[in-house]
Amino acid sequence: MKKIGLIGGTGPESTLVYYKELNKRLNEACGGVAFPEIAIESLDLFKALNLVKEEKYSELTDYIYSKIQNLENGGADVIALTAATMHVVYDELAKKVKKPFISIPEAAADYAVSNGYKKVGLLGTIFTMEKDYLSKAFTAKGIQVFTPSEQDRILVNERISKELEYGIVKEESVAELVSVINKMKAENQIEAVILGCTELPLALNKNNCPVEPLDIMEIHIQKLVKLAKN
Repeated sequence: MKKIGLIGGTGPESTLVYYKELNKRLNEACGGVAFPEIAIESLDLFKALNLVKEEKYSELTDYIYSKIQNLENGGADVIALTAATMHVVYDELAKKVKKPFISIPEAAADYAVSNGYKKVGLLGTIFTMEKDYLSKAFTAKGIQVFTPSEQDRILVNERISKELEYGIVKEESVAELVSVINKMKAENQIEAVILGCTELPLALNKNNCPVEPLDIMEIHIQKLVKLAKN
């Protein structure tokens, strides 16, 4: 079994899910007789997000790569970022990383193609919704990506940054997010919605989404499990 290296902390709640699910699924995959070796380098969430907000991408690349080097030096065979937003510098990092470096956007886009989706919505941080670093993986494969109105983008971002990043899930906030998806379904005929922040699955799932939720964390974890057990 390959050793997994995770860049976590952005945020802590989703990092916990990665650790728990990778252990559970890889243990099951090997008949319950082993657990995977997992190393986590945890970023300072606020430092990382400030670098994103200020568009200091070179500094962000250096910050993340210094942590990736720790993982490589510690023997990680497969490396992944546990946050969609940090993929804004994925292309630059990929030029430096010596081990297999598994992309969230590419894994999610491949999943959408395999399910035949042509129109999808995108929810995430306001940065994720307004930049193309996640959506371009979909558009490159012929899938149209739609985002909410400006007012709804602000609402979604606030629910993520002020609640979900801290593991807070409010019933009224879930209802607001569902309403945003319903608007995109009516206006853009979306067939699925990208949960473009790894905390969004804390609030949205197949039981409450008006369309198929593309849980990027779940899709990413599935790919890591497949690679790690081979």
